Amino acid sequence: MRFPENLPENGRIGFIAPSFGCASEPYISRFDNAIKKFKEMGYETVEGPNARVCVGIGKSNTPEACAAEINEFFTEDKSDVIISCGGGELMCEDISYVDFNAIGKAKPKWYLGYSDNTNLTFLLPTLCDTAAVYGPCVSDFGMEPWHPSIADAFSTLTGKQDGNEGASIKAGITDSALLSGVVDSAAGSVKDESGFNEKEERSLRFSNYDGWEKEWPERETNPCAPYNITEPYSQIIYDPKADLEAVNFEGRLLGGCLDVLAGLVGTRFDKVKEFADKYAEDGIIWFLESCDLNVMSMRRVLWNLDEAGWFKNVKGFIIGRPLQYQDDFDGFKPENAYIDYLKKFNVPIVFNTDLGHLSPMIPMITGAMGKVEAKGNEFKITQTLK
Repeated sequence: MRFPENLPENGRIGFIAPSFGCASEPYISRFDNAIKKFKEMGYETVEGPNARVCVGIGKSNTPEACAAEINEFFTEDKSDVIISCGGGELMCEDISYVDFNAIGKAKPKWYLGYSDNTNLTFLLPTLCDTAAVYGPCVSDFGMEPWHPSIADAFSTLTGKQDGNEGASIKAGITDSALLSGVVDSAAGSVKDESGFNEKEERSLRFSNYDGWEKEWPERETNPCAPYNITEPYSQIIYDPKADLEAVNFEGRLLGGCLDVLAGLVGTRFDKVKEFADKYAEDGIIWFLESCDLNVMSMRRVLWNLDEAGWFKNVKGFIIGRPLQYQDDFDGFKPENAYIDYLKKFNVPIVFNTDLGHLSPMIPMITGAMGKVEAKGNEFKITQTLK
């Protein structure tokens, strides 16, 4: 697995729009504020030609124009890391024109995004053996103040934060230290090193956040408002080996938005079985979440992935809160759609984790080795770049 270099101090952050661009409110204001914050932190920002465009169907521009932007930023020296401008609907059409062969030969760069961006965060490791980050798009970096999850997402790019567990906020670290990406939040202290040695294994450790947002009403009047955290964190643990509310498992991380993954099954971009075979010794931890799918659609997609052999060598499942978390089909709920189907694999399942469309989300490094520890309503994951 190829792991990109960390974003250096005063480095260049690139922004592309393979799905939606930041062309309407509140995304324009949030993008502008994110750019302002990054520049105040000493970084150079580089906007792709589609970053503020909205002329495509379900995305910023035509599939050809979006793919050209992807190819340019991944194969040329325009930026050190890349953050997606947003999710959307039809990014799948872009990948028909993406030169994955060239990207696989080019120097790897961190790519950060979620939802429709699964088309890249999933295919980069499975096609190019290059790790990517499943996490928030650029507009969330424009909130005031940053939620700890945003600092954690940025830490995956800088490599300078060693976990969250809420310590960076509780310890009273200054905003400037938090935003500089040099917070050792597990210890509640500021680090002064220049970064990790590339020859050493790098690990980031994260835990669940205190709560999540069900609705975000304030963003219509205050585009840069922070997350509206109103719901307590509550997870469900399935342990096939014991009647206990605690599980521990390890494997290589792979996954994304179930809505998008469903469209990739059986296409020429589907190399999942080959990926699972290559990393058979590690095994696979699947992390999954969903957007528009109702409970029956969730179940159908899981069956589809199963029949396609995607869950070969699975070691465990991490399931994020479904956006349609309230969907109920005569008592059949999302936890039934996921847990009742996936328990056939006799591996641990942690459901309703901080992942996906109901913020906040733990950044997931697709392609990294993951070690999960879950007990009661505590979730911890160590992601190691090896």
